[in-house]
Amino acid sequence: MGIAIATEFAKRGAKVILVCGPGVSEVEESGISKLSVTSADDMFKAVQKHFGKTDIAVMAAAVADFTPIISASDKIKKDNGEQLILELKPTKDILLAIGKLKKKNQVLVGFALETNNELENAKKKLKNKNLDFIVLNSLNEKNKVFNSDFNQVTVINKNNRVIKFDTKTKTEVAKDIVDQVKNQLSK
Repeated sequence: MGIAIATEFAKRGAKVILVCGPGVSEVEESGISKLSVTSADDMFKAVQKHFGKTDIAVMAAAVADFTPIISASDKIKKDNGEQLILELKPTKDILLAIGKLKKKNQVLVGFALETNNELENAKKKLKNKNLDFIVLNSLNEKNKVFNSDFNQVTVINKNNRVIKFDTKTKTEVAKDIVDQVKNQLSK
């Protein structure tokens, strides 16, 4: 979804910095500078570095909420059938951090992937993270957003206006999201 949004912005003439994690293929559209990161912390640092110079930030990455406290540099081998206990700590909240830095002339868009109380949780995130609008993805049976070319989203703006879109290709969804940003900028 993030690549589709970056591509749509570039097609409309924007200079785009795409910060993405492992496994993201090359982006073909001119006007997009791709920055590859490998961890949530790397993504946090890259976004912090570039956010102050942006007019629009669309945060579509599904960054992990937790990371291991201790990470191994080598494979962890099974020894004597002992149980492994994995301890986790919260990752830095990228969206919250840049929401605190956001200036009046910047547009900040977040994504919410919810499994329960979807609308309520998305509205809470919208407010708590100082967003202009949020794109709600549902994980219900009808919306198979991962490993699919299709998505169905709901956009909620900071005035709590809810716009539900039909299931479309991710390219069409990206156009809808960019149109919403354009509407926000015209206000």
